[in-house]
Amino acid sequence: MSALENEQQLQSMMGQGQMMEAFEKFYHEDVVMIEGDGTVHESKAANRKREEEWLGMVSEMHGGGIGAMSSNEETGHTMTESWVDVSFKDGNRMKIEEVSVKKWEGDQIVNERFYYNMPG
Repeated sequence: MSALENEQQLQSMMGQGQMMEAFEKFYHEDVVMIEGDGTVHESKAANRKREEEWLGMVSEMHGGGIGAMSSNEETGHTMTESWVDVSFKDGNRMKIEEVSVKKWEGDQIVNERFYYNMPG
């Protein structure tokens, strides 16, 4: 599949609430993920733990969507603008908007960087 087709399938799975299934399917064992503040997280195991911790704080997802998506098939990059409206177990609710830039090698994400502004 093309990088764009992989990204579309990833986003579709996430939109159906299959976040961890999508993570397991599409993320490489040596993935590097970089947060909006520049914090680097290396390895699928470390990032799996972070994803599980984040999902463990969520009490309800109220909605989400994709604003835009694009790819550069020559370099294997995709860019997706997305949002999610979420309530946390501590009672806070927020709409998170972000852009993620992913580097694909075949059908696996080897690098992902997030750009976002957190409300607050």
